Amino acid sequence: MRLWAVDSFADRPFRGNPACVLEPFAAWPDSAWLQTLAAELRREATAFLLYTGEPARFGLRWFSPTRELPLCGHGTLAAAHVLASEFGYQAVIFETASAVLHATKSHDVYALRFPASPPSQIDIPSGLADALGVEPTEVWSGRYLIAVLGNEQDVRALRPDIAALKSISLRVTGGSGNVGVAALADPGHPYDVVDRFFAPGSGIDEDPATGSLHCMLAPLFSGRLGRARLRYHQAFPGRGGDIECEHRGEQVLLRGNAVTVYSGELSPEIGDSIRNRARAGAAETRRPAGQAKGP
Repeated sequence: MRLWAVDSFADRPFRGNPACVLEPFAAWPDSAWLQTLAAELRREATAFLLYTGEPARFGLRWFSPTRELPLCGHGTLAAAHVLASEFGYQAVIFETASAVLHATKSHDVYALRFPASPPSQIDIPSGLADALGVEPTEVWSGRYLIAVLGNEQDVRALRPDIAALKSISLRVTGGSGNVGVAALADPGHPYDVVDRFFAPGSGIDEDPATGSLHCMLAPLFSGRLGRARLRYHQAFPGRGGDIECEHRGEQVLLRGNAVTVYSGELSPEIGDSIRNRARAGAAETRRPAGQAKGP
């Protein structure tokens, strides 16, 4: 069984967000096996694909090294990139637990159609300024907590208390315990907004380039700046990722590049294990919700 390591939301290797993608399964292996392999591969996300019997339509699940993810932008982009570069699919539909997602490729740029997640403004939670090391100008809540800062340098200079951020986000949102931070970019940059994403609730102190975060940021900043299409730079130290977002009502188009860093094969013994686990997985009652429904 083949696999590929892909840097998503990047136009060259060693930038953006790393993901692994396995060639599509004929049937899902059991979830425990998928989690074990994702932990072994140690990427921020491993994308697992499933043939559905319909052309250009695949089941898709994502796992971090510690848990299954409900939604993953960079893992989806990596899967679309592998299906385009290795299998020839220029447009695909993904059935996932969160939604039916669409991906298209045009001139080496991928566009992902994701659900928009507009946040709601809230009072600044107690302890958040101390946890960040800077006072936010405003705070928004939804799937994640979002702190808006006064300038780009404040975002880039953050060295937050990760455990405290997780605790505050869990208390305020009741969600995963993750926190996004954003500010308008300084003049002269090729992007409009700079952001970072601290994801201890997903088992990652800081994520390099996060599609699901931008499903929240796009409605927020597009409304503020009066433009549907904005460019975002996620300023993960040493890497950085670039995402163009277009807010379209209930949807957000996430656009970006991807590059394959390396490819390889799992050992024959693991291939035999996959076949056995797939037979076991067929008996599982939990399957991605989108798989049973359609668009």
